[in-house]
Amino acid sequence: MLTGEFFNTIDEKGRILIPSRLRNALDGDALYITKGLENCLWLMLPADFEELANTIMNEKGAMFNRKLRILQRGMIAPAQLCEFDKVGRINIPPSLRESANLQLKEESVLLGTGKYLELWNKNDYETYNQESMSEFLDAAQSLSDMIREDL
Repeated sequence: MLTGEFFNTIDEKGRILIPSRLRNALDGDALYITKGLENCLWLMLPADFEELANTIMNEKGAMFNRKLRILQRGMIAPAQLCEFDKVGRINIPPSLRESANLQLKEESVLLGTGKYLELWNKNDYETYNQESMSEFLDAAQSLSDMIREDL
């Protein structure tokens, strides 16, 4: 399971070092990088990305379903397979960096969210956390209610 919150700088060539603890939990030498939700990037193992892509694209009549086309264009089309270099860095393509407001030589936040990683502009991540706190508390209450129902 991929977990943790890591602060890291994107270097002058657009690369970010994936911490060894995360790399060790990954099975492979490459990740798909694509646009995520709430203005971040998602970094996924090829098998997990292919599962997501198949879910979106293999729905019967997907090419005629407006919402699925939007997901295809927003997540599948911009995705790029990026390989780790020998020291564990991965290059973030310029178009994807731009879409998530990630700047060269600035601190970013890499989150392990279970099955995939999220990459955020540090300021955007802090703002998101502040603005979503009430929703986080509501979600925690809903989880508490579900747990009590199971008892």
